[in-house]
Amino acid sequence: MPAVALPATADWLAALAGEPLPGRRQEDWRFTDLAPLQAVAPQLWAGPDPFAHVVLPAGVTRLDGAEIQALADPILHATGSATAWPVRLNQGASPHGLALRVSGAAGPLQLQLDAGDGPGLLALQLLLVLEEGASFELLVRHASRGANATSLVTLVQLGRGARLNLGVLAAGDARASLLSHLAISQAPASELQLTTAVGGWGLSRLEPRVCQLEGAAQTRLRALQLVDGQELADTHSQVSFGGPEGELDQLHKVVADGAGRSVFNGAVRVPRQAQQTNAAQLSRSLLLSERARVDTKPELEIVADDVKCAHGATVSRLQQNELFYLQSRGIAADQASKLLLRGYCEEVLRELPAAAAACHPLQLLLPERP
Repeated sequence: MPAVALPATADWLAALAGEPLPGRRQEDWRFTDLAPLQAVAPQLWAGPDPFAHVVLPAGVTRLDGAEIQALADPILHATGSATAWPVRLNQGASPHGLALRVSGAAGPLQLQLDAGDGPGLLALQLLLVLEEGASFELLVRHASRGANATSLVTLVQLGRGARLNLGVLAAGDARASLLSHLAISQAPASELQLTTAVGGWGLSRLEPRVCQLEGAAQTRLRALQLVDGQELADTHSQVSFGGPEGELDQLHKVVADGAGRSVFNGAVRVPRQAQQTNAAQLSRSLLLSERARVDTKPELEIVADDVKCAHGATVSRLQQNELFYLQSRGIAADQASKLLLRGYCEEVLRELPAAAAACHPLQLLLPERP
């Protein structure tokens, strides 16, 4: 990574991004406490390039430098990501990069992005270009064991008829921050399955932005956030339709314990040209503590008049009738609670790419308490 001169002050993040940190007066950031990110030592992560020794499966090749910017810019602009603060921060930090082209039915790939226990900001950028009719399965695993931050910008271009199963499994540290911005453009007849599962970070902010360029594509989003202690998990998703007959199926689930806080803002935009769009969005949150907090705001912006669009949000506790049923069958109260919680989480976790099963994601994100 090229050397970057950083001011040894609290303004170092603003210097990297080229603009001030987002503030509470900005609607998209009014619930986001950036204190864990600001507490990171003002330096870039000093470890080796996490992409240096990636072994690519058949059907996946690296893009060269001349192609990367020409492919990245249209994705950023189509998804409205070019001016997003986490993207500006990432670009200013001269990220380690991996740019891949996928052809045909490619083999699965797993990327391990571990910030370890060292200080500083680990900046990464991933570009995926799936050619027409290509299919690919990718699992991205994040980890941290110290007071550091990870910034990942993922750019994806899905060609006509391409299919991508992308999973993000992120188990962090209460002193660490994760900023993950995903900008994805879909051509007609393409299919996207994006599953994210995040827990353990002092601050995690996920920003999936999907644009169906001409509609007539399928987008399936599944997300699970787990927060405890003083953790904050913040997800701001955007899905836009540039043409008719697009489909969206989105489920966002939360488990909030301790004094943890979850934020979800899901925006779905259906302009006039996106007739016959079928979009469904559901936010479900589970509170396990009196001190936990959930802020959820599903949004639908519909101008087209021939659509099927629905959204909803629920915040609840473990159902007493379900607990009573299990206890009536001889299952102890604490075990009954664990079973219900497992079932609640598994609805999302089982949709991660197949490679995630070996990681035991539920135990990774929700370890047993003493």
